[in-house]
Amino acid sequence: MDKRVFDIVVIGAGIAGSTAAAHLSPHRRVALIEAEDQPGYHSTGRSAALWIQNYGPQDVRELSRLSRAFFEAPPSGFAEVPLMRHRPVLFLANASQMAEMEAELAGGIGLRAISPAEAAALQPALRPGYAAAAAVEDDAFDMDVAAIHQGFLRMLRANTGVLAVRSRAGRIERKGGVWEVETVSGDVFAAPVVVNAAGAWGDEVAGIAGVSPLGLRPCRRTAAIIDPAPHDPEHWPMTIDICHGWYARPEARTRLLVSPADETLMYPHDVQPDELDIALGIDRMQQALDIAVRRVERAWAGLRTFTPDGSLAFGWDAAAEGFFWSVGQGGYGIQTSPAAGRLVADLVLGRDPGEAGAIVSLVAPSRFVG
Repeated sequence: MDKRVFDIVVIGAGIAGSTAAAHLSPHRRVALIEAEDQPGYHSTGRSAALWIQNYGPQDVRELSRLSRAFFEAPPSGFAEVPLMRHRPVLFLANASQMAEMEAELAGGIGLRAISPAEAAALQPALRPGYAAAAAVEDDAFDMDVAAIHQGFLRMLRANTGVLAVRSRAGRIERKGGVWEVETVSGDVFAAPVVVNAAGAWGDEVAGIAGVSPLGLRPCRRTAAIIDPAPHDPEHWPMTIDICHGWYARPEARTRLLVSPADETLMYPHDVQPDELDIALGIDRMQQALDIAVRRVERAWAGLRTFTPDGSLAFGWDAAAEGFFWSVGQGGYGIQTSPAAGRLVADLVLGRDPGEAGAIVSLVAPSRFVG
């Protein structure tokens, strides 16, 4: 048995774990352990991410806002490519969805109402008569998920942090004020602090450690790639149903990603796309957009994991000493990652979280006690 001693062990090398480890690594010796052969194999590697200010609950929107400057001007050497590319978001409402559109416009930031004619100019495939109302968020952008994720892993390595793949936790036990995380291969990573960033497996990791679960809800999200020819979608906005029943966004210049925006409760596993969900997404999209779908070129699914109230869970466990939660990112993990990583590091290290301090009570795991 090889026992390696650190200040902090982070479990899970997706976007949540990699950002936490990267921000902690300048100040503490950090080990980031991952069960799979590669970091981000599950949710992170299957994300079709946009930065959208008007997305998610209050805590998510605040961390998204605080993350924007990082995406616009990342630290030197973080990535070799731009992290963002402008992509407006078009929200559509049919005649039965007017109340939802009014509510979104009332509570949105930088969201403006436009006429159906203006919507058709932005989205040339829009069927005449479908949109009773529309709105656009001009200030949104695509994100290069792979570059962002690898950039945080690069930060970790630059600060002599350790990344260990194929290191699934089989035993997590606290002895004499130190957590021992023993992997199924027999290696032991020991540290006073464990950060649980295991995504859909977050409650499972807690159970191995003898810590009460939060009640995390892993939900399947399905996406399919189609060819919208003869349309050229490269400069189209992301198009979203105002009730989040479907969305479509350009992919690889000439293709279109279509999703039913499903949130089907699942157990944690290597989730695969469901044929019915693929068909539902295409059918819903076609009610609004005049696009012939001759075949699905490929499809995939990922798990978006939510807490019981839908907000994030960042903070110390209410009962288990040295056990820190960084879970519940849902579909918001990429767009909140820089500010989320900073907030986790600030809370673990006992520092002032600055502007993010306004949401600390909203994301505290202790809210689920009892």
